[in-house]
Amino acid sequence: MVSLEVKHLSKTYKKKLVLNDLNFTVNKGEFLSILGPSGCGKTTLLKILIGIEKSDQGQIIKDNTDITNFDAANRGMGIVFQNYALFPNMNVLENVMYALKIKMKNKDKAKEESLKILKMVKMDQELKKYPHELSGGQQQRVAIARTLVLNPDIILFDEPMSALDADNRLTLRKELKALQTKFNTTMIYITHDQEEAFSLSDRVIVMNEGVIEQIDTPNKIFNNPKNAYVKNFVTRHLIEKVESIEKCTGIDL
Repeated sequence: MVSLEVKHLSKTYKKKLVLNDLNFTVNKGEFLSILGPSGCGKTTLLKILIGIEKSDQGQIIKDNTDITNFDAANRGMGIVFQNYALFPNMNVLENVMYALKIKMKNKDKAKEESLKILKMVKMDQELKKYPHELSGGQQQRVAIARTLVLNPDIILFDEPMSALDADNRLTLRKELKALQTKFNTTMIYITHDQEEAFSLSDRVIVMNEGVIEQIDTPNKIFNNPKNAYVKNFVTRHLIEKVESIEKCTGIDL
């Protein structure tokens, strides 16, 4: 079942075409990554999907409703930013409860739901800590919990792990995938990291200079890259990484 459909989406900045006639669908409960280098247009696409920016042309259809001109608050989507965007003057529990209290107008119920989510992301022991007292990985867990607790139909992620160390990235990947499976939430994930996209996703969109070069499952993209760009940016990179690990460890992967 299709959850989101993007039709002929284009965007120009200062006479430069940054998104060029994009067309794709996202299935309900799917984890879709948008993979590409800096400047390829992926973050602009995310901002248009969430409603922070407007496209020059095209449509965004969500659950058979045209939401192209809807305000961000009325799209039924949540977003997790790279820089966490937590309130520095609120502790962990207060950060997660903030928007939910407004939505539910019941403080006790909002607290109950927030505690459930914080336990799922393994932050229930840090409820009274403030953002500056948390590690980067912990802050990102709180940011994810704050979005999940609102139960959006679709969650957008703007390179949420790029500022984390390798151990935290690996741990959060597993936890994020487990949460997505548990909630059956549709997730759209922006990243420039090939390994991250391929380890998390049901399908991957490979972008280059405002166009979609290929959209398919990780396995099909790896084994059947559509063109030289995809082969170079995705396949060659992953093969070189495996070869490097084999060389360093002596283990035949």
